[in-house]
Amino acid sequence: MPILVEADTTTAGVLTPTMPSGSQVVDQPDDVDSWLVRRGDYAVVIGPTVGMAEASVLAERLRSTHPATGIVLIRHELHSEVYAKAMHAGIGAVVAGDDPGGLANAISRAKQTWEAIHGPAGQEPDSQGRVLTVFSPKGGVGKTTMSVNLGLALAGAGKNVCVVDLDLAFGDVAITLQLIPDHTIAEAADTEDHVDFSLVNTLLTRHETGLMILAAPTHPEGRDRIPSTLVRGVVQTLRRHFDYIVIDTPPGFDDQVLGAMDETDECIIVATLDVPTIKNTKVALETMDLLNLLKHNRHLVLNRADEEVGLSQANVESILGMKVAVSLPSATAVASATNHGQPIVQSKPDHPVSRAIVHLADTLVGETERSRVSEPTKRGLFSRQKKKVERP
Repeated sequence: MPILVEADTTTAGVLTPTMPSGSQVVDQPDDVDSWLVRRGDYAVVIGPTVGMAEASVLAERLRSTHPATGIVLIRHELHSEVYAKAMHAGIGAVVAGDDPGGLANAISRAKQTWEAIHGPAGQEPDSQGRVLTVFSPKGGVGKTTMSVNLGLALAGAGKNVCVVDLDLAFGDVAITLQLIPDHTIAEAADTEDHVDFSLVNTLLTRHETGLMILAAPTHPEGRDRIPSTLVRGVVQTLRRHFDYIVIDTPPGFDDQVLGAMDETDECIIVATLDVPTIKNTKVALETMDLLNLLKHNRHLVLNRADEEVGLSQANVESILGMKVAVSLPSATAVASATNHGQPIVQSKPDHPVSRAIVHLADTLVGETERSRVSEPTKRGLFSRQKKKVERP
């Protein structure tokens, strides 16, 4: 994809809609090289506010370091001196600032040249990955256990799956799988405006089953560096490359969780049979109703569901006003499997808890297929929001 070098946000905002989808804006010429190393873009467009001297230095440098990358210069005023300096610096095309057609043609020619050398330019897959967020307003109910095992169940069904640890202060997804990640989501903290898969992919950790993990920061203070806009950008990027993204969340609603909820297709709400958890879950559901979040896409999972404690599944359904999708019995085998780094779905696939989680995974896969039949158009942020509002 093309890179636009332009520090003026207003000018960049005018130019980028005329460029191919996926084009990125870089503020400074000195930052272009690092982007090209990561992305291999076929064109660099130098914006009109970049001085001619800076543009020439950048073009001469790229001519030797990235000779196949086309360089397009945009100027507000075109005269013979501009053309002479551009030719001397190796700039392939000069376009007027008010000529979007000329810019499109110049970028197209640059792409053709690049593809003649490297082959077809890589495009983002137009896939429709589904985002499953595991949520509870209370800690200690088994969200991480559910997230990891649900991810493994989906991977075991042949799906390409990534688990995102959004408990940014005290995430346990990696340690649950006995993984020591080299990278975490914290390393994307300063790139919220430039999130793409070439970056996100370098932050993922692979499990032996093929499941991919985007780990939480290793220190709690990393949470404060990750805005909700970055969370949404990361999730949007992942959904173009994975069949399913499973998001493990901290208890309660914070900006990052709400950002993830806005990108979520199905929400798995985990509760246990105790009065405080049921009370908090009811409040959380009422809050989600007020925010118009996923009202018709919620699945209640009752964990450690032993009715000897005095509450029954029927009590929970009556209090919360929704049916229990999956009921998981208490089992020391679950904790034992987790402590050994072999989650229950992986280590004991015939265990009742494993079968229940696999059943949930199969249900979600079935709903995905039905959704794709009934909603063939490409989905995005605004289409999801519109659909939520219009549902009866």
